[in-house]
Amino acid sequence: MSEEAPSFLVERANGVGFVTLNRPDQLNAVNNAIRSGLPAALRELDADPSVAVMVVRGAPGRAFCAGADVKEMRAPDSVIAERRRMINHAWIDNLDKLNKPVIASIHGFCLGGGLELALACDIRIASADASFGLPETALGLIPGGGGTQRLPRVIGLGRALDLMLTGDRIKPEEALRIGLITRLVDTQEQLAEETVKLAERIAARPPLATNAVKEAVRSGFELDLATGLTLEKTLFALLQVTEDKIEATTAFKEKRKPVFKGK
Repeated sequence: MSEEAPSFLVERANGVGFVTLNRPDQLNAVNNAIRSGLPAALRELDADPSVAVMVVRGAPGRAFCAGADVKEMRAPDSVIAERRRMINHAWIDNLDKLNKPVIASIHGFCLGGGLELALACDIRIASADASFGLPETALGLIPGGGGTQRLPRVIGLGRALDLMLTGDRIKPEEALRIGLITRLVDTQEQLAEETVKLAERIAARPPLATNAVKEAVRSGFELDLATGLTLEKTLFALLQVTEDKIEATTAFKEKRKPVFKGK
């Protein structure tokens, strides 16, 4: 009997860490192995000094991720137990704690928990066969992996309510227009290529500055303007004395390619 394939794969190349949902026959649906293992894998990549950027993607096929694996769903023991489970094991929320940027590379179905996973990433790039939706109200539920909170922050309150109340699926052209994704390519093959190019472009930049941009934007988004500006100035000042900043300036003057060390 052949050994069952792992639910997700982790790879590293050229400063980029890749986490691939590896259940294409199940539309890369989220199972317990992904819920428990994917956050740990991302934390490990986040702590790896050889990795500057992370990519979350689905194995080639019909879906980036079609949501939760319904075969593993069961009735809760009680409302209190279910609430405790969801709060204590909110696996997607772990992405909010990562310092390095995370790119979602999306093809095919990106629905329910799959879209919620993508929303927790920093950049979303998709191929033309992608479709997006949060259909949970049709099941008598609401999105429970951050969709009601992250989607309005990305596309605005009205559009987010429209999508969640109707359960409509939208095509990538519309997703690009409303800002749900920021990049769109034609095919899955192009998606793989452009995702790597994008990730490697970011990875080639000074990593401390990259991480500081993420911190300033993500943390500042929840602050009033004055406090956010103070955070920005503080991070700017801290970067002034880093080795990478000095190297960037020196390399520019010497007309050579800089070598960054993340210091």
